[in-house]
Amino acid sequence: MKPKVVILCGGKGTRLREETEKKPKPMVTIGHHPILLHIMKHYSHYGYNSFVLCLGYKGEFIKEYFLNYIDRCCDLQLNLKDGVKSVIKDQKGLDNWDIIFADTGLETNTGGRIKRVEKYIKGEYFFLTYGDGLSNVNLKELEKFFLQKGRIGLVTGTRPESKYGQIAVGSDSIITGFKEKPILSDYINGGFFVFNRKIFDYLDENCVLEKEIFERLSREKELALFRHEGFWKCMDTYKDYQELNEMWKNGNTPWKSKLWFI
Repeated sequence: MKPKVVILCGGKGTRLREETEKKPKPMVTIGHHPILLHIMKHYSHYGYNSFVLCLGYKGEFIKEYFLNYIDRCCDLQLNLKDGVKSVIKDQKGLDNWDIIFADTGLETNTGGRIKRVEKYIKGEYFFLTYGDGLSNVNLKELEKFFLQKGRIGLVTGTRPESKYGQIAVGSDSIITGFKEKPILSDYINGGFFVFNRKIFDYLDENCVLEKEIFERLSREKELALFRHEGFWKCMDTYKDYQELNEMWKNGNTPWKSKLWFI
C-alpha cells in the first residue's frame, strides 16, 4: 500500500490577502489552475494518488472544485429531458485520485490539523506538505531516504535565493563587492515531509508542528534532512504569486509534470 499524502490547506494566507479574501490560499491560481492542483499532480507523477486534505478557512471552495472536477476537464453531453449527463471525452487525462476532505477547524495549528486526520492514516508512514509550495523534488528518492534513515520524520531542506542583496566589506569598512540576492548557505524547511505514524504520539490538538514538535524531535535525534538542490518556491506573498504566474506564462515550469492534460 502506497503512503497517503496529507496536505495542509486550512490556513488563512493573510500575507496574500489580495487573493485570499474570497478563497483559501491553496485555491489561488497559477496559470488558471489552483496551486493545490499543481502540488497534487506532482505527487501523482510519482504514483502517489491517495490524498487527505486538511481543510479550514473557506474549505468549501476546495470541496466544490473537486466535486466539479470532471465537468471542468471533459466534454459533456446532457439530455435535458431526463437530466442524464455523460462524459464524451477520452478520460485518459483524468487523474485517478482518492481524496479525503477533512475539516480540521478554522483556527487549528499545523500539528493539531495533522492530529485530527490520524484516523485516515492506515499505513506505517505518510507524506506531508503545505498547500502553497512548489518544487521538483524527487519524491521517490525522498521516500527511499526516509526508509534508509529510520527516523520518525524527514524534512526536505532547500536553499532558496536570498530576498536581499549581500555586501562584502573589508576590515577597514570599505565595501569590496556586491552579490545580488545570492543563494543562502543554510538550508530552510522546504515543506515536503515524510513521517512515521509514531508522530501522532507527539501531537495534540493545539501544538505547532514547526515549533515544539520539531524541537523535541531534534533533541531526540528523530528528524532527518533530505537535501534538495533543485527548484523550490513558496507562494507566500503577492510578489511570489506574480512571479510563479510569469514563470507559467513563459513556459518556465520546472515543477510541472507530464500529467498536465488540462
